[in-house]
This record gives sequence, C-alpha cells and structure tokens, in this order.
Amino acid sequence: MSERKEVLKVEELVIRFGGLCAINNINVHVDEGDFVGLIGPNGAGKTTFFNSITGNLVPTSGRITFQGKSLMKKDPAQISHMGISRTFQNIRIFPKMSVLENVSIPLHRKPTYNVFSAILGLPSAKKEDSRIQNEALEFLSCLGIESYKDQEAGTLAYGLQRRLEIARALAAHPKLLLLDEPAAGMNNDECVELVALLKEIQKRYHLTVVLIEHHIDVVLNLCNRIYVLNLGQLLAEGTPAEIQSNPEVIRAYLGERRRKKS
Repeated sequence: MSERKEVLKVEELVIRFGGLCAINNINVHVDEGDFVGLIGPNGAGKTTFFNSITGNLVPTSGRITFQGKSLMKKDPAQISHMGISRTFQNIRIFPKMSVLENVSIPLHRKPTYNVFSAILGLPSAKKEDSRIQNEALEFLSCLGIESYKDQEAGTLAYGLQRRLEIARALAAHPKLLLLDEPAAGMNNDECVELVALLKEIQKRYHLTVVLIEHHIDVVLNLCNRIYVLNLGQLLAEGTPAEIQSNPEVIRAYLGERRRKKS
C-alpha cells in the first residue's frame, strides 16, 4: 500500500493579537483523503487557525505549506487558486442573487472567452455560459437544493443556506475543503443528514477535509483523526476513540458538554 501524500502541514504556528496569544505553537498535518476534525471550547482558536491557512490572517511566526508549497505571505485569492476552499462560521452568501448565481461565481474565475465575445453574444461565449450553468446545477443537485436555483439566496431557510455555501465552496474545485461549523443551528435529524451528505461529497469529489464543529457526534461520525484545541494550544490529537477516552479532553471539553446535556 502506497504512502499517502501530505496535503497540509502547519509547523510551530503562533498568532498574536497585541498581548493576546490566540494560537500558541501549534503543529498539524493533514494527509490526502483525510477527514480531520478540529474541536474545542469557544475561544479555543479554531476559526483563527482556519483564517491563517486561507490568508485572512498573517501568522506571527511558524510555517504553513500546502502540497509542499508555502502559503505564507499569500492572499486569500492566491490560496483559493492553489486549491483550498472554505465555508464560514457566519454564512457568507450573496443574499440578493439567485442560488444558481451564487454557485456560478467561482466557475467564472477562468473565462475562456473575451469581453468582445460576451458583448456580441458569440457562440464561444454562449457555449461557456451554458457549461458553467450546467456545472453549477450539478453542485446544487449534489447538495439537494437544485429546486431552489432561481430563488434569492437570502430567502432560503438557514439550513439550506448552509448547503448553498458548501455548494459554492465546491464550485471552486478545491483539493482541500475547510468547513467551519456546517452543522451550526441544526437539530439531530439534520445533523444525521449532513453527515451522510458530507461523506458522499468527500467520496464524489475526492476531497481532503478539515472540519470545525461543536456537534461532537458529527465529528465522531465523519473524522478519522481529531485535533483538540484549548485556549490556543493543542490539547490532544488522535483517533475518535483515543479522543473520547483522553482524560484531559474529557476534563476540558467533552465532560463540560456532557454536563450541559444532563
């Protein structure tokens, strides 16, 4: 069996905001085909970690490489073109645009015709526009929201907006997909549906995925490895079974959540 390729490597990452150390000397690696979970209490530094990977934050120190290439000093657009796409904790869609238009936007990144072809309505422009629309519809169908294609995105129910954001992230054709709390606001039945959907998406598009999520059952059912952050530091790393039985994790995170449920 051949050794899997390393997709993402984060070494000795430090992020400071003035006197606050939000991320303190974190090391993470993600291999091709992994579904990695990132969990921890609110304020643990999870979204800050994502922001450093996608170029939304400049690390204070450390190294981040994607498929062997440094991500340091690259902006979000450059990193997206390299093959990293993400969703956000707070949904970011274009509410006044249609669902189909939202997903079509990333597909226009590399136009195959010039402005004159578009203005004159030449066959090359029409053919490309048709291809983009069909591909966007494919992503909407995969996420189960094709029937809403002509609806204004902002009028969708919350859970459907979550699905739309995932569809738009997929439309960027990522190799690495970062999901920031995709199950936020969902009930247990919706979480079960989401788990099945994300498994299908990973398989269908041959993705490597890193997931931030507070619904621990979602993480345990999806991820082959889990990292636990607490107060900006790496508390533990391991398989779902190892994380569930780790005394420090139970004390700092899982135990607290269990007490809240009881």
